[in-house]
Amino acid sequence: MRDTVRQWIREARRIAVLTGAGISAESGVPTFRDAQTGLWAQFNPQELATEAAFRAHPQRVWDWYAFRREMIAKVAPNAGHLALAAFSKRHPGRLTLITQNVDGLHQRAGSHETIAIHGSILQDQWLDAARPCCDAGALQAGRPPRCPVCGNLRRPAVVWFGESLPAAALDAAEEAANACDLMLVIGTSGVVYPAAGLALAAHQRGARVVVINPEPTELDRVADHCLREPAAQCLPALLEH
Repeated sequence: MRDTVRQWIREARRIAVLTGAGISAESGVPTFRDAQTGLWAQFNPQELATEAAFRAHPQRVWDWYAFRREMIAKVAPNAGHLALAAFSKRHPGRLTLITQNVDGLHQRAGSHETIAIHGSILQDQWLDAARPCCDAGALQAGRPPRCPVCGNLRRPAVVWFGESLPAAALDAAEEAANACDLMLVIGTSGVVYPAAGLALAAHQRGARVVVINPEPTELDRVADHCLREPAAQCLPALLEH
């Protein structure tokens, strides 16, 4: 089956790749729920990843994200991340990488044009619309930092529950899904929308869809092939030659 997918990759003019938490888990990044350890085990992650939770308990939510940032800093991109970056370097403009992950591992591997549809845990943004006094270079220190003039808080630049995906990133991802003739769906369960809808859109437009995941997913039903392998093992074999 790998040989068939390799042939499809050689034939494809435009490839879209959608990655999820599975590829990061292979590097040692805890999944969203697995990050609930120690002090954080008492909290439901959905109670920490909302605007309402941040406004009610800003220090608690900020500290949880700081904890997750520390875990991400200890890991490195794996062979799957590196294979995708190397392929893009060898074939400029042929592969568009879309990720649900907020950890920045694709970017650290060298995939600098990654479309991060759920944002980045490594960056911050203003909680409320920035006023003229809001200067990210002159913050009042704290957990979280804030504007020393108006008190506007800094927050992680991720998409929380109940928030819309960044319009520009979603538009770019939809364009890639609609234009591709092959989509690789890697390490995602296929239950989170609108991300999962990208694979459905590609399938509906006639693209081949390949799911790479050790476990069954909700997108297997539209897949032309399912490779039940870890990304770090499978992607180098598919992409490096």
